Amino acid sequence: MVKFSKQFEARLVPEWKEAFVDYSQLKKYLNKIHLLDSNQISSNKFVSSLRKYTFLEHNKHKQHSLIQVHKKLSTSASKGNLYETELIERFSDTDEAAVVREFFSCLDSQLNKVNAFFSAKEKEFLDRGESLKNQMEILVELNTSLSKKREDDSNEDFFISATISCDEGSNREITEIDLSDSPKYGALGKSIDRVVNFRQKNVRIHIPLTNPTRTFSAITFLLWDDLINQSSKKRGTEGNKLHLNTKKLYRADKMIRGAFIELYKGLGYLKTYRNLNMLAFVKILKKFDKVTNKQVLPIYLRVVESSYFNSSDKILKLEDEVEELFVKHFAKDDRTMAVKYLKPTHTKESHSLTFFVGLFTGFFVALLVAYVIIAHTTGIYEIKSDSMYMETVYPVLSMFSLLFLHLFLYGCNIVMWRKTRINYSFIFELSPTNKLTQNGIFLICSTSMAAVVGIFFAHLSLVAKGYSFSRVQAIPGIMLLGFILVLVCPFNVIYKSSRYRFISVVRNIIFSPLYKVVMLDFFMADQLCSQVPMLRELEYVACYYITGSYKNQDYQYCMRNTYYRDLAYAVSFLPYYWRSMQCARRWFDEGEKSHLLNLGKYVSAMLAAGAKVAYEKEKTVGWFCLVVVLSSAATLYQLYWDFVKDWGLLRFDSKNPWLRDELMLRQKFIYFLSMGLNLVLRLAWLQTVFHYNFGKVDYRVTMLFLAALEVVRRGQWNFYRLENEHLNNAGKYRAVKTVPLPFHEVDEQD
Repeated sequence: MVKFSKQFEARLVPEWKEAFVDYSQLKKYLNKIHLLDSNQISSNKFVSSLRKYTFLEHNKHKQHSLIQVHKKLSTSASKGNLYETELIERFSDTDEAAVVREFFSCLDSQLNKVNAFFSAKEKEFLDRGESLKNQMEILVELNTSLSKKREDDSNEDFFISATISCDEGSNREITEIDLSDSPKYGALGKSIDRVVNFRQKNVRIHIPLTNPTRTFSAITFLLWDDLINQSSKKRGTEGNKLHLNTKKLYRADKMIRGAFIELYKGLGYLKTYRNLNMLAFVKILKKFDKVTNKQVLPIYLRVVESSYFNSSDKILKLEDEVEELFVKHFAKDDRTMAVKYLKPTHTKESHSLTFFVGLFTGFFVALLVAYVIIAHTTGIYEIKSDSMYMETVYPVLSMFSLLFLHLFLYGCNIVMWRKTRINYSFIFELSPTNKLTQNGIFLICSTSMAAVVGIFFAHLSLVAKGYSFSRVQAIPGIMLLGFILVLVCPFNVIYKSSRYRFISVVRNIIFSPLYKVVMLDFFMADQLCSQVPMLRELEYVACYYITGSYKNQDYQYCMRNTYYRDLAYAVSFLPYYWRSMQCARRWFDEGEKSHLLNLGKYVSAMLAAGAKVAYEKEKTVGWFCLVVVLSSAATLYQLYWDFVKDWGLLRFDSKNPWLRDELMLRQKFIYFLSMGLNLVLRLAWLQTVFHYNFGKVDYRVTMLFLAALEVVRRGQWNFYRLENEHLNNAGKYRAVKTVPLPFHEVDEQD
């Protein structure tokens, strides 16, 4: 049977862990009491039996109580009532009495903490619920007006007479209400946070800048702000008409629906919080009665049951209201459909996945051993080997090796995140119904690498048997094309939702800073910064096969082409450029200067990469010194940001010296070991300057090994990055996403 402490730890809301009852601390007090009782029994059995007899008489007559709980009003209205326990019965052992007093003092503080947190969260959710009800009323009114207008005019667009005023204080979000498209004022297209008076309500309507269309519209507004203000004054009543259409209302509808889902999730968490804490109080009081042979459970439990966190029913009523509203407005009165959104079922682990992971891993290992043997026999990876194979086939193998190594390490990250209760699904905003689990990732890696190594083993075998390159040269290209087709396959097979989510994230990265940056976007962009060698290999392979060079084995064609060489250099900069643009966008959206400092880190990396490119073209002492200086500066910048900003370590005033106050791993030396490993692997750029070789192995193999080390470094970086993000969420008790709302009521003077 699993201990309650483990069940409690597994079921609590990770971001609210500090607000739950500190069950482990209360158990420590009980262990002290038990130890004192044991020592006293061994030293004086007569006193122990006398105490037991006295307790039996006490139980029999029940004339006295051990404790009395007093309720006091707090000086702060937000904290509500405070509870304080007084010991009535005296203990013969002063040490035991002191520990019991400490136990009840801790128990009181836990009860007061739970009540205060529950009250604060309840107020937060109730306010959010009222706001959503108002949002729903406005949306229903607009939808009703749109339906009536379409019935009358059979036109998708309709006009609302409204008083328009610009909110000059906000320039970060774009409205989805447009001015009319007539030639008279169509050039003024968009506005930001326009305030409209609709049915005696001043309402500001806006949609966040999440895609390029809205971003360009916001830029247009900033450029033409003066013209808009001047034209707004010149227009009369006709100019104050706004037009809406189904598309714009659908966006508002989608935002409100997401907000309802998050609110319902938060209410569910609060119910879990109440039930688990109530159960924890019952369990710890039972243990106290068992250890001390006294009856305090009925007394203190009455206090807990009557306390605010257990007696308030506001969240239950709000939960029912939210469910009814969602069923009515977003599920077409279909409760089954509503439950799929409000209570999504989590992905269940399948034993068949584990079986196939083991099966294909065995295939991969066997094929890899066979490939290494035949490669060693043919001497294909030695320095004086056939350059045709190393220039045309090996880049494809290198590319797949780095890609699936990275994916495998991500699967290992998920294992560790789940083990340490880091809520990566919430941080990445992944759907609980179709997110990719660690077993799914391991299955993709093992299956894909078994296929890749098997195909390369067959290819190398054909080459070793004397088949000409012209007859087998297309095999790696066909394999690469097959993987690309699987990635974009429109059918609902092979984790379609995850594949398309990956494509959308890559799109967001490429078009930075036009898309709003979320955690998953810049996390993926950081991964690309560690995959520059893979991107360069991909570029070369694409050039080799698209230009048709594989037909005549002219692998030097791309190298001789000026455009390709320029593009190859650009690829080395692109991941850092994308990441710097994301930092600029986040600074624009959030206004925090730390994003500009982070942008400087990627600019320093681009400068170092540029110096390396120049050094490769002209190997002089001057360029060499510049490479060393810029690369060293960039490395120091990156190490500081890794340790202090991304990982949150090196806090000198922390209770864990040189680390941070909260640690998810129990062994502190692991953090120091990881920092040392990160430092060593950050210096891998030295090889690109000094060009070390490992014996007779081809330099391309050395470069692959170093690129793999950078991927390993990124894999360990991922764990600590999300650990720090999770602790930041926990510090702010942020367990649900705050969805921006489209309608905002404002005062007339605003």
